[in-house]
Amino acid sequence: MRALKVALVWLLSGLALLYLAGCGAMYTWQRALLYLPQPARLPGESLALPVEGATLQVSVRSRPGAPALLYFGGNAEDVSATLPQLAQLFPDHALYLLHYRGFGQSTGEPTELVLHADALVLYEHARRGHPEIKVVGRSLGSGVAVRLASERAVARLVLITPYDSIENVAVEQFPWLPVRWLIRDRFDSAALAGRIGVPTTLIAAEHDTLIRPERTARLLTHFRPGVARLVNIPGTGHNDIGASPRYARALAAALR
Repeated sequence: MRALKVALVWLLSGLALLYLAGCGAMYTWQRALLYLPQPARLPGESLALPVEGATLQVSVRSRPGAPALLYFGGNAEDVSATLPQLAQLFPDHALYLLHYRGFGQSTGEPTELVLHADALVLYEHARRGHPEIKVVGRSLGSGVAVRLASERAVARLVLITPYDSIENVAVEQFPWLPVRWLIRDRFDSAALAGRIGVPTTLIAAEHDTLIRPERTARLLTHFRPGVARLVNIPGTGHNDIGASPRYARALAAALR
């Protein structure tokens, strides 16, 4: 019996050590899971934007003096591949699509704080040449867009497959880990939504398993009454929502 107890203690100790090791690995490598840098695969016009500690690539379509659309993509998105669709949908807009630090030809390492700071620099750059600025954020980029719109004047805001917070998304993805103690980049859009007063559209994918529709619906409740509306795109998931004609129509309607 004593030998069995000793073996049980050793087993539980081993499991505890493995669990702690898993927590340590998650804390150390969490940004490698959150940010998945992609090269810029499509050639085209781009801007080299200097920021503190880095130089950012911004894929652009120039329209001097026209309304400007700023686009912040997902955590594994090559935004140069997104530009052609936006150019077709918004022929009269200047387009600025930010390659996050480490993405495309942008230097540096991405974190929540630097993505926000970089978004502000891009906004100020665009504001000097355009009378009106509209903002679109997809997936991870929805958090960047929400924070920017909560701090600067924008004409329209569109959030594609958005979340209430990355923290809550991570809790759903890793329920066996103490995510709320470990996470560094929380992207708490719900805490900022109440500061936004411009017309806002949330576009959700019906079968999204990464950012579940419940997370998007929860974000909607944090906007002031009458500010935001939710559009669900049926038959789509997180990664293929952009291929739906209904998505294109919803996006075009939201930014008129």
